[in-house]
Amino acid sequence: MLIEELRLRTSSFTVSELFAGCGGLGLGFAAAGFRTVGYEMNSDACQTYRANLGGHCEEVILTTEAEIKNADVLVAGSPCQPFSTTGKKGGASDRRDGFPTLIAAVKRIRPTALVLENVPALQSEHSEYLDWLTHSLRRLGYLVQAELLNAADFGVPQNRRRLSVVAAKLTNNFPKPTHAKTPHTVRDALGSMAVRKPAGAEFVTSKMWKYIQSYESKCRCKNPRDLNIDAPARTLTCRNIAGATGDMIRLKLPDGSRRRITVREAARLQSFPDWYRFCGSKTSQFTQVGNAVPPLLAKAVASSLMASLVG
Repeated sequence: MLIEELRLRTSSFTVSELFAGCGGLGLGFAAAGFRTVGYEMNSDACQTYRANLGGHCEEVILTTEAEIKNADVLVAGSPCQPFSTTGKKGGASDRRDGFPTLIAAVKRIRPTALVLENVPALQSEHSEYLDWLTHSLRRLGYLVQAELLNAADFGVPQNRRRLSVVAAKLTNNFPKPTHAKTPHTVRDALGSMAVRKPAGAEFVTSKMWKYIQSYESKCRCKNPRDLNIDAPARTLTCRNIAGATGDMIRLKLPDGSRRRITVREAARLQSFPDWYRFCGSKTSQFTQVGNAVPPLLAKAVASSLMASLVG
């Protein structure tokens, strides 16, 4: 594995992470020196967070009344389904919308900074909602910046464009790309794993391949969606790594066979280090990885924020 191996560091700055999932944002902030506490409703994800990030993750259904500990920074990977281009696009009417909970927490805690991550459609199709969110934060005294960032530009072996919003009571700059011209590839992340047949590997059968070809034809795919090992991976989601067919993320081996990637391979493509352990069933682990913010991208944003806090 040639990409950066993240290690935990500590400082006096604290982070409360809402909708923490398995800790992608948390790991990035911990690698930049923050001490994190997670809040997450999924039991398996909480176990994963505790197993890797110091044991601090409260299993709780987050509402506007939820009690969140005081922290220097509030971070959140709010559910993206209300704003995703592949969902029902319910926005504020979707019960999974986590932003009201977030604003309520900001009003109570008044952190020095707030960092949000969500899908690009929040800035385009749901721009009015983003305007509301930005206005709400500015009324609370924060300087608000929003920028689309591609994880591949920051060392993650995956093309993954997401909207980052930073609201702070001090001047803060977004990180500058470090790998825009030389992105890490699938080969960099997986090495020889990309051409092996690991024990228990799940291969694409002829029946599955027929279905996949029909799916890709309907989606007007010019080429089969096998991973190009000499380029960054396409965006990983819980749907395309947990699903058995359809839009499956898969590897084509030298003998022509195709197989589904493993949880560990998916984790590497998200930039999770090999020491990071995922809990729960295989499907649960795939879902956790697919929903996560790539830790290397989170570290880049966190490092810029840390520089502002100590500067």
